[in-house]
Amino acid sequence: MKNIALSKNDIKLKLDGLYCRYNKRSFVHPDPLELLYPYRKIRDREIAGLIASSLAYGRVAQILKSVGNILKILGRSPYDYLMKTDLKDLKLDFAGFKHRFTIGDEIACLLYAAGKMIRDHGSLNDAFLAGYKEEDNDLFPALLKFSKKIYILSGGACRSLIPSYLGKSAFKRLNLYLRWMIRNDNVDSGGWSGLPLSKLLIPLDTHMHRVSRSLGLTSRKQADMKTVMEITKSFKDFNKDDPVKYDFALTRAGINRLREPILEPDSRPAD
Repeated sequence: MKNIALSKNDIKLKLDGLYCRYNKRSFVHPDPLELLYPYRKIRDREIAGLIASSLAYGRVAQILKSVGNILKILGRSPYDYLMKTDLKDLKLDFAGFKHRFTIGDEIACLLYAAGKMIRDHGSLNDAFLAGYKEEDNDLFPALLKFSKKIYILSGGACRSLIPSYLGKSAFKRLNLYLRWMIRNDNVDSGGWSGLPLSKLLIPLDTHMHRVSRSLGLTSRKQADMKTVMEITKSFKDFNKDDPVKYDFALTRAGINRLREPILEPDSRPAD
């Protein structure tokens, strides 16, 4: 896709228009984010969010089915379930589970790691905060420490769910999780505290990468963490306090098969 000659002001107007139109609950389905909404208590929502974001790869219908099956086992309170269930029973409960590359043992080990972090820190929010420093430019250092904790506590058994803390991947699913848990608007359910919106990083998928390259927000072809940081920095030109604000709206515009409405100066979203 060739680059589109738009000024920063033009792009800002397009982004704000997309946000006003699409950043609504009515546009969330189908998205694993919707599975967090029933949980009114943050201690339950943060567990559901970790599961939903970790499995957010593949066809969305299968993601919703797989996450729904896990949450059904966890019951009305994922927190209560984790506090009373050991690793042996977790493996029994999820025996036979499969979502593309992910098997039941990986889910069991991820949940075990989450439960251990909650016991040690009080919540997943506090476990993440333990690795955060105010002087950090963004949340990537804390995200690496968080993923390392999960890796250690799970015995390295969550490789299809949590990216390696040694790698240079885009950490798309964990950045998506942070967006869900830290932002709070008509779409993102929020609940976490102590972490600034301004330090969130773009959850980089194929669509966001393509749009960002088209707009000149990055020239990089590789979808890695360096590209994530470059795109996030560019989005800060449009909203320095909330650079991932437009993520959901841009995704929804793509899913609705619009003709990349922010890319053409004279385009308008279809009714």
